[in-house]
Amino acid sequence: QLNAQSFDVESDASALQKIRDMGGLELVMPAAFAASGDCDAAEFAGRTVVEFPLTGVSIDLPTGLAGTLHAMTFSEQIPGPTLRVTQGDVVKMTLTVPDGEATPHGNDMHASQVTAVPTFGAVQPGTSKTYCYIAEVPGVYKYHCSGVN
Repeated sequence: QLNAQSFDVESDASALQKIRDMGGLELVMPAAFAASGDCDAAEFAGRTVVEFPLTGVSIDLPTGLAGTLHAMTFSEQIPGPTLRVTQGDVVKMTLTVPDGEATPHGNDMHASQVTAVPTFGAVQPGTSKTYCYIAEVPGVYKYHCSGVN
């Protein structure tokens, strides 16, 4: 439930004082709730496990207009590979960043309902990172590079 009071900041010189008088602002993001963690965890036992290996790699893509675009990709694809699972399945996502990549790579999978940082975080060049989560909510979801923390 959200209770709010609104006012026009541009026409009200005392806007900041009104915010202070209301007790200030606290911006809160709800916590993720999907079970996640070590892929050998007990809550994953007996479920179908869907492996989703990705490689975070930079490639030169032809633009079709003039030259190329240097792009950081998932498995040399834009968009990245499609993951299809059934609600209740365990997704076992492994991201590998090859030696020689200029920057770390990350992965934020919105469907996981697990925060990328610190659960996943940056994967350094020459390393891999794996995490698992239960696909709780049906639908179509995107995933993207979460950057370097």
